[in-house]
Amino acid sequence: MGRFFIALYGLTALCHIPFAMGLGFALRRAEIPAAPVFAIGAAAAMVALLRGRIGRARYDRPISAWRLRLVEEPYFIHWGATIASVPLTLVILAGSLVAGIVSSEEVFRLPLGLGASALAAYLVSFVIAAWGVLVRRKWVRVRTLDVPIPDLPPSFHGYRIAQLSDLHIGSHCPRERGDRWVERVNALDVDLVALTGDYVTNGVAFHEDIAAVITALRGKDGVVAVMGNHDYFGDGEPLISLLRRGGVTVLRNEWKMLERGDGRVTLAGVDDTWTRRANVETTMKGRDPALPVIALAHDPALFPKLARAGASLVLCGHTHWGQIAAPFVPTRINISRLSFRYHAGMYREEGATLYIHPGLGTTGPPIRIGSPPEITILRLCREGA
Repeated sequence: MGRFFIALYGLTALCHIPFAMGLGFALRRAEIPAAPVFAIGAAAAMVALLRGRIGRARYDRPISAWRLRLVEEPYFIHWGATIASVPLTLVILAGSLVAGIVSSEEVFRLPLGLGASALAAYLVSFVIAAWGVLVRRKWVRVRTLDVPIPDLPPSFHGYRIAQLSDLHIGSHCPRERGDRWVERVNALDVDLVALTGDYVTNGVAFHEDIAAVITALRGKDGVVAVMGNHDYFGDGEPLISLLRRGGVTVLRNEWKMLERGDGRVTLAGVDDTWTRRANVETTMKGRDPALPVIALAHDPALFPKLARAGASLVLCGHTHWGQIAAPFVPTRINISRLSFRYHAGMYREEGATLYIHPGLGTTGPPIRIGSPPEITILRLCREGA
């Protein structure tokens, strides 16, 4: 087991301490015999159950619909609640102290002390986590953004690109959900469908399902895709073959031409950075420097290099906007901000525009709070029009 998963186990165990305290408090109030022993045992069992989820994170494999709904989703609601309840317990406890409900000497003894605070925090967190697992991560929004492009040919004014990213079709996101995304995209009758990587979670077990979803997408100028890091967590080549066989253009450090009337735009695609396949120089080699460039890349870290190489618009994914973000201001306050310079939404630098897609699926815990899954419609506009 790698260091990351060991650290995840440790974090999960620590976050179950308040859960055990809160459960023990509730059991004592109900006069259940051996309440502390039962509470500690329940917490230990929930920590142990993480092992199977780690195995699936390392190599995703099919599970039944009933297991997803009755086992996996409830487990991750609980897991999310334990994580969120740690800071919330401290907030409730501090509020009780400040309000004078308990004194510092009474914190560990009275019903409104640590045990009660932990129980209240867990219950509130459970409701929030249930929303994130059962509702928010499945509730897809369609968002339209106007993007001014320097020197955009008049015939491309109003050109609409549907961007999808980070589908992560697998055990937590079955093909049926992907089929619903396809229905919504196809109903929009866009000019081009652009996919920016991470169709897989891990392994190769879902390649057929992924290809069935992606090849069902329709755009007037087709469907274009680049690969993400998760697509190579296993063997990505069979998936690429399936996509190409189904009519999808997979760009791997290369470009193609889009034509509309007498206007032309270069569409470039960069391969994955994580596996060191990305090569911006090769991608842009031989293009007409007089034409605007729309670039697809999974990793937004490539934006500065692509902008310097002449890209007018760069479409990326990868960050998921952290999956956990502040409601109403997700592009400003989200977990991904801790790890990425470009983490969410739109950026404009060096005359180029970057849009980072929040993704449709999830990795790690199947939860989204404040970071909605999205089908993005980017409408190209001539500057000043």
